[in-house]
Formats: sequence, C-alpha cells, structure tokens
Amino acid sequence: METFAKELKQTQWDVIRLCIHKQTAHDVERALMLEHLNLQDMMALLSPTAAYYLESIAQRAQTMTRQRFGNTVTFYLPLYLSNLCANDCSYCGFSMRNRIRRKILGQEEIIKECKAICAKGIHHLLLVTGEHQTKVGIEYFRRYIPLIREYCSSLVIEVQPMLQAHYEELRGLGLDGVLVYQETYHARTYSHHHLFGQKQDFLWRLETPDRLARSGVDKIGLGILIGLSDDWRTDCYMLAKHLLYLRKTYWKSRYSLSFPRLRPFTGGVLESSHIIDEAQLLQVMCAFRLLVPEVEISLSTRESPNFRDHVIPIVVNSVSAGSKTQPGGYATNQAELEQFLPNDNRSPQEVAQVLRLSGLQPVWKDWDPYLGRSMSC
Repeated sequence: METFAKELKQTQWDVIRLCIHKQTAHDVERALMLEHLNLQDMMALLSPTAAYYLESIAQRAQTMTRQRFGNTVTFYLPLYLSNLCANDCSYCGFSMRNRIRRKILGQEEIIKECKAICAKGIHHLLLVTGEHQTKVGIEYFRRYIPLIREYCSSLVIEVQPMLQAHYEELRGLGLDGVLVYQETYHARTYSHHHLFGQKQDFLWRLETPDRLARSGVDKIGLGILIGLSDDWRTDCYMLAKHLLYLRKTYWKSRYSLSFPRLRPFTGGVLESSHIIDEAQLLQVMCAFRLLVPEVEISLSTRESPNFRDHVIPIVVNSVSAGSKTQPGGYATNQAELEQFLPNDNRSPQEVAQVLRLSGLQPVWKDWDPYLGRSMSC
C-alpha cells in the first residue's frame, strides 16, 4: 500500500529550495489574490520576498481564522507521563544520553496530575512520553488511557509511533488524536540528529500518519522542529506537501499543525544558526492558514508571552497555558525532569484575560457531563 514516502522520494530538496528563493513579488501578490492555493502558491508565501508582504498576509490569515473558528481559542495542557526514552536525539532533554532522573507515573500519580489540571479548568489533554516501547508502550497506554479519559473532554497523545492495530485499539479506549512530528523532512539531517534507537528509522516515522489515518483516528497532528534543518522554508514546504497528500488520501481525518522552534533543554542546548525569528515564524503560520483555512494551528508555551499575545488573535485556534514539561509537574515541581524550558510561564487565567481583552473567548472544554459522558472532575 502506497504512503507519502513515495511522493517525498520523488521531490528533490535542492530543487524546491531554489524555486522558493526565486519567487517574485508578482508570485506573492498572485497568491494573495487567490481563494484556493496550491503548493506553487505556498512557495511564494514561504519565500524571502513574502516577508515584505507580511502585513497583508497576516490580515488575510486573521480574516480566514475568524471566519472558520469564530472568536474562540481552545486551551489544552500537556500531561507528561514519563521521561524515560530509548532514543538518543541531539535536541531533546529526554534523550537517553542525558544524565537526568527518570520517572514513569503510576496510577495514583496520574490521578493527582489529572485533578491538578482539572483545577486549572482545562479539560483538553495532550499525553506526552519519551519513546520507550517496553516500559511505556502499548501495555501502559491500555492500562491508563481509560483512566485519564474520565478526566477530560478530549484526549490526544504524542508518543512513539505505533502499529496501526495499536492505534485502532487505543481509539476504542477513548483516544481522539495523535501528534507525530517528523522533526525534519531532510533525511540526511534527520540521520545526523537521531543517533540511536527506533527514532533513527526515518521511514517508519514518516509513514506513521498513513497508519493513523487507516486506523480511523479522528485527528492527526503534523509538524517540524524549526531550526533542525538548514532551510526552514523547504522543510515547511515538505510539511505542506505531506498535509495536502494526507487530506486528499484520507479525507475522513482532521488535521492540526504546530511549528515548535528549538528551545534550551535539561542537559544542554543544541546550537543552531537556522532558528527563525518571530516575524518569519508568523509568516510560516499565516502561509499555512491561507493554504488550509480549516486546519487547526496550535501554539505552545515554547514561545514568549509577547509573541503569543500578538499572534494568537491572528492565526491560532489552540494554545497551551500553564504547561509543565516534566512527569508529575502539576502536582509537584521537579524542574530537573523537564523535556525543554517553557518560555511563557503565565497561568491559564492570566492568558485567558489577555485573550478576552483581544476580543477572544477561551474554550476550556467541549462539553458538559450531562451531554453523555461522565467525568471525574
């Protein structure tokens, strides 16, 4: 059965990079006039030339965002279940080479974390673990996803890639969506940064969204780690190509996008000369909004409060607030276990107040218990 891997293999990275950098003012202006954009138009919006049109691009993106999502912004929180990992990756605090204390949450600790998150008023959870097939794999998720499901109105995971059959099983236990970021679509760069473990397998990770869609999972999250490759524009183009392929092939699934930039992490910091500035990040996010107006675009606490406050009203419809990036971080405070250092440390209530002043309505949960599912808080 064919997957996106075949299309990516037929796409030449250096040719795409050259085409993006050759885009002219006419190409950008043409893209801004179109109602429906294609990959050629995406090249124009990702190009260096498009930076001179950022105000116009942002204005159109904001109009599309409000037309599709109204004045609402959904709050979610990541719940880190484990920092145990069997991979060695150059950019992650959970990498097996880092000498940090490792922890896997058990049932009582998970309940405490869920209750602490509920106390913040947020009922959309993203479960995160390091990638460890044996100790934090399908057996662990079988045991605890039904428990966690009782504390939330939507449940998404960001864990190691799994078999299609496992995704089908977890969907039956209450799983709503899966995030699986490729990190970079440049295979040689990918190999350089993934030094040991299952995550070394570029193709296995690349084909995960295909397995997810075939399993019937409702929402699939895509993204790259900006700054990992030497050309974020080409990486973002490949992400757009992947997204359009999935939407055409698996049209029953919903899709979401995230654009994390490299951040300092426990155990070190990966220096990169390819991390984009805030204006360029806004350009990327707005380009994707124009290409796929109905796709969810999320923004995490990796970014600064000032950037988030100004960008959320323009293009974002899903945000984290008050995030902790270590297992047990909501009920306790063990900073040495963190995956990366958050940049926005405000409480959900503080972020909500800023959003309201911008004319936006925070969404804390999708439904109430009387609509059909009991909740434990």
